[in-house]
Amino acid sequence: MLRYLFHRLWQSAVTLVLASIVVFAGVRTLPGDPALAMAGEEADPETLAAVRAQLGLDDPLPLQYLKFLGHALTGDFGRSTRTGTPVSEMIGTTLPVTVQLAVYAMLIAVLAGLLLGVVAAVFRGRWPEWTANGFSLFALSVPTFWLGILAVVYLSVQLGWFPASGYVSPLKDPLRGLYYLTLPAVILGLSHAAVVQRQTRASMVGTLTADFVRTARAKGLGRGSVIFRYGLRNSLIVVTTIVGLQLGGLIAGAVVTERIFSLPGIGKLTLDSVFSRDYPVIQAVVLVITFAYIVINLLVDVLYTVIDPRVRVSGRAA
Repeated sequence: MLRYLFHRLWQSAVTLVLASIVVFAGVRTLPGDPALAMAGEEADPETLAAVRAQLGLDDPLPLQYLKFLGHALTGDFGRSTRTGTPVSEMIGTTLPVTVQLAVYAMLIAVLAGLLLGVVAAVFRGRWPEWTANGFSLFALSVPTFWLGILAVVYLSVQLGWFPASGYVSPLKDPLRGLYYLTLPAVILGLSHAAVVQRQTRASMVGTLTADFVRTARAKGLGRGSVIFRYGLRNSLIVVTTIVGLQLGGLIAGAVVTERIFSLPGIGKLTLDSVFSRDYPVIQAVVLVITFAYIVINLLVDVLYTVIDPRVRVSGRAA
C-alpha cells in the first residue's frame, strides 16, 4: 500500500514538472508582446526596455523558467501585467467559484448517471433502458453553450425560475448560493451525467451476467442485494475513474458555462488574460488546473484501494 502510494506520488511530481515546462514554453509562443500590452501602444523603446527588464523578459529562457518554478513552489505567481494585482490573489478570488460550480455539477452528474445507469442495466431491452439511453444520447449530442443559452432564455427570462446571471457565495448564504448555481451546474453536468450513465450501464451489465452473481442468485440472495451489493459495487472502479477525470475536466471546461451565466470564475479570468496577453496569469491558471488534475487522479488511485482490495495486495491499480 505505502509502496503503491509512493510510486504514484513520484509519478505525480514528475508529471507536474513536465507540465510546468509545457505551460511555460506554450505561453511564450502566444502572439503579442506582454511588455507592449502593459506599457501601451504609444510607449517608446526605452519604456518597453524598462518594462521588459522589470518582467524579466530579457533573461534567457532557462533562467526565466527556473525563476518561475521557484516562485510557483512558494505560491508566488507574480503580478498581473494588466492590472498589477498579485496573481495568487486573483486566483484565490476566482478559483472557489469554479470549484463550487464543478463540484455541484459533478454531484448532479454522479447521482443522475448512477441512477440511470443502474436502471438501464437492470431493465435491459425494455422502455426504462431506452429512456436512459435516449437521455445520454441527447446530453452528449447537444452543445453545452446552446443548451445554456436556451436555459437562460426560457427558464430564466421567460419563466423566471432561475436567475439569468450573477453569483452568491454558498459559504455566505447557502440557500441563495445554491439557487444561483443550480442552473449552471445542471447545464454543465448533463453531458458528464451521460458519460457516467453509459459507463455504469456497461460495467453493471458485465457484472450482473458474471458467474458469481448467478451463484448469489441461486443461493436465494434478494434482487436488491445482488444489484447494489454485487453489481454496483463491482462497477465502481470504472465509475470512479470516469468521475475523477470528469471532475478535472469540469474545472478546466467551465469557461463557456461561466461566460453564459456571467459567473466570476477562473474561466472568465483565463479568457481575459489570453486576450490581454497576461503571461503571469495564464501560466498560473494553467498550472493550477494541471495541479488539480494531478491531485484528483491521485485521490482516485487512493480510492481504488478502498473499493478494490486487490489493489492493496498487488500494489497497482487493477
